[in-house]
Amino acid sequence: MKIFYAIQATGNGHISRAMQLYPYLQKFGEVDFFMSGSNASLAIDLPVKYKSAGCSLFYSTCGGLDYWKIAKNVRPLQMIKEAKSLPLKKYDVIINDFDSITSLACKMQKVHSVQLGHQASFVSKNTPRPDKKSIMGEMILKHYASAPKNIGLHFEKYDSFIVPPIIKEEIQQAKPKNLGHITVYLPSFDISCLEKAFQNMPNQEFHWFLNDIKTKQKLGNITYYPVNQADFNESLINCHGIITGGGFETPAEALFLRKKILSIPIQKHYEQECNAAALKKMGVPVVYEVGDDFDSVIENWLNTDTPMPLIQANDINATLQYLFDTYKD
Repeated sequence: MKIFYAIQATGNGHISRAMQLYPYLQKFGEVDFFMSGSNASLAIDLPVKYKSAGCSLFYSTCGGLDYWKIAKNVRPLQMIKEAKSLPLKKYDVIINDFDSITSLACKMQKVHSVQLGHQASFVSKNTPRPDKKSIMGEMILKHYASAPKNIGLHFEKYDSFIVPPIIKEEIQQAKPKNLGHITVYLPSFDISCLEKAFQNMPNQEFHWFLNDIKTKQKLGNITYYPVNQADFNESLINCHGIITGGGFETPAEALFLRKKILSIPIQKHYEQECNAAALKKMGVPVVYEVGDDFDSVIENWLNTDTPMPLIQANDINATLQYLFDTYKD
């Protein structure tokens, strides 16, 4: 079987999931990857055969999206040209993890596909949304990478086609410890937005993962790390808690490990607002803005005993078997 797998590289989560799935997919056939976007900072250990600039995300200084810069870097004519040129008809199965070019190519070439990933879960109206829905956000979730078939991943089974998160094997096999530090992964924030708050808590150790850091360095109570999967896994497994955005993969892994979470969704990022709504329903604290009192917010979070819900890991073999068995049903 020849398998085409499209990865949306607007963040590290899609790539991390693809790397976890790859050895399982190889049991079913030969896999070629298409990577679209340029936001990822993880080292990619995958046979990427096709690449595109696609649609990438750009951030403001402190936790928001820069929509003007995003719009300036979209090349619709180039994307249409790439959609026409993708040789999808030579593949038996097209798996799409929220990539618009692949979705367009399937429509243009009249090729079947399945959307496998977190965003596919939003096809269901049962999947949590924020109190104030965004019409534009809903349109993007519905149409950006639509497919005839959907297999969604989410924290809970909100609908029949939604399955548990794909958790890395290193996380599943880990024996979590609490070594006292706080892991921080907030790629939409510059150092200047948060550093003072962490420095104001000299007795609390922070492991801070940043895209702009090239080598590990410790200054006072903060250890700065480049974004590296092995170091991040180790920090998360042994942390007291994690401060992260409103993404999906990192909170899912933290929930699996029963770690304390403080979620800060990216401002005006509708999918992250939806994820934050789901996390709030599960009892996870969510902060929507970071102000001058952020050190006090962190201290209150650390001093509040919030029981973390237990989530399951995806049975990858069963999920993929279902995908291939029902691909064209």
